[in-house]
Amino acid sequence: MKPTILLSTLCLFALGGCGEEAGLLIRPVRVDQRLREKVVQADRGWYVGKIALVDVSGLIVNERVGWLSKGDNPVSLLAEKLDAAERDQAVKAVVLRINSPGGTVQASEAMYKCLERFRERTGKPVVACIIDMGASGGYYLACGAGKIICQPSSITGSVGVLIQTVSFAGTMQLLGIKSEAIASGPLKTMGSPLRDVTDRERQLFQEIVTEFFDRFVAVVAAGRPGLSPAKVRALADGRVYTGRQALAAGLVDQLGDVQDAIDAAKQAAGIERAKVVMYHRPLGYRANVYSAATVPGTQINLINFQAGELMMLRRPMFLYLWSTDLRSASSPAAATPGGGTQ
Repeated sequence: MKPTILLSTLCLFALGGCGEEAGLLIRPVRVDQRLREKVVQADRGWYVGKIALVDVSGLIVNERVGWLSKGDNPVSLLAEKLDAAERDQAVKAVVLRINSPGGTVQASEAMYKCLERFRERTGKPVVACIIDMGASGGYYLACGAGKIICQPSSITGSVGVLIQTVSFAGTMQLLGIKSEAIASGPLKTMGSPLRDVTDRERQLFQEIVTEFFDRFVAVVAAGRPGLSPAKVRALADGRVYTGRQALAAGLVDQLGDVQDAIDAAKQAAGIERAKVVMYHRPLGYRANVYSAATVPGTQINLINFQAGELMMLRRPMFLYLWSTDLRSASSPAAATPGGGTQ
């Protein structure tokens, strides 16, 4: 055995563990990574169409995400799946299953527009199903659907905007480290973690946050005809709601799970029986309608720790995100319309 092959084999065994049940599996994989369709549920009898089950999980960002390796870009992946559902004339409706705390303002808007264009071009009904979490940008996206179903124990809402910065100025001073930027204008380094935010910068950040917040309110009001903009603003102090609370407030249409969402999609499409399909990469196995329902973050002692959120602190970002408030740090600036922490 060549040294390189032997080393690779040893590395695989080291990662996989040892013991009687340990083994090494080598199998060919498809080079073509275009989405494949998998039937995950089928009603008995003659079929008159398909229901496409489309997942949106984790942080909503317009960049490739992954832990040890780069994964898909969430915005691109949603567009790819909706394109597949649009091209297939047998697809009569879409169930958008959401499990996300939100993400950046720009990515949330981009995904919302993808969904809006899909509905305009195809006329196919879309039912949003919020499972564990559909907060802030996740709820923003859900408002692009014709109907929102939420589990009673799900978390949703968190209508609002924030920008989070962090300052290492105090620590740098203790360590004797100085930073100097040569910039074309006094506001070019707004939000730099190497110094504190000035009052002028905080005012400018707040103006942008307010503009994005007004957009969020308009999207919710458009997607929830029973809620006036004034009512949306009253609900939009940044708090999250349980499924039951969201239903009482008019933020969702119905309590239920993914199966209820599938039934609602069939009803909206005017069909009684259908095949439920999911789109996945060749290596992604889908066993049933509950497949790929990933949790966006790991809960440890009621603290939602997610590496992606920490990486966001590398630069100021405008967020539709339910997240911890880091204003207790040395001297960050956190602007949140309505006074809510998200």
